[in-house]
Amino acid sequence: MIAVNGLSVRSGDFELRDLTLEVPPGRYAVLMGRTGSGKSTLLEALCGLRPVHAGSIVLGGRDVTRLPPAHRGVGYVPQDRALFSHMTVRRQLEFALAVRGRAAIAARRVAELTDLLDLGPLLDRLPAGLSGGEAQRVALGRALAAEPAVLLLDEPLSALDDESWASACDVLARVQQTTRVTVLHVTHRHEETRRLADVAIELHAGRLTATIPPPPPPRSSQEALPR
Repeated sequence: MIAVNGLSVRSGDFELRDLTLEVPPGRYAVLMGRTGSGKSTLLEALCGLRPVHAGSIVLGGRDVTRLPPAHRGVGYVPQDRALFSHMTVRRQLEFALAVRGRAAIAARRVAELTDLLDLGPLLDRLPAGLSGGEAQRVALGRALAAEPAVLLLDEPLSALDDESWASACDVLARVQQTTRVTVLHVTHRHEETRRLADVAIELHAGRLTATIPPPPPPRSSQEALPR
């Protein structure tokens, strides 16, 4: 679960003011808002990358407001993916476990993620040899490696072409359904909300203005149900 209560975060002249929000366990929430509305600032506060000036943050049932990032049980995919240019895909996944003191389970976890995200052909490649969609899957695998209670995604599909975007949406939906991790996904695209969200949230000028269920995506009578 994700719960914030009375949260205030400052970033220069900008401030998120008195936000209260709850995403139930195992749900896929999509956070929308215009550029500059505070979406990334909120994710950074949840991750522990930006200090909180007031209020509390509860993730996976624990109050993490004052905990450092590594102790929050969070998987985070920033907008630029932040893959290490000198590390192979395999090492990216192993490193995420090593920094959390879980290197002993690295082989098992890499095998699980390889299967879940179809990373087998990519394990020995460097980031420079990956397509946009492949890099997105690797960044997602690294974020999931330590089996976080919460997964935070900052515009994860913004750099993809239409074909890769559709495939990546399918991957995200499958990952969430398989792992049941609680997701907060930032986007400015209504299509992503309709396709992925159990819960839709809107931020405007630093304030939470709406929490609404999205309309179901249109489905023709001939369209097969997803597997």
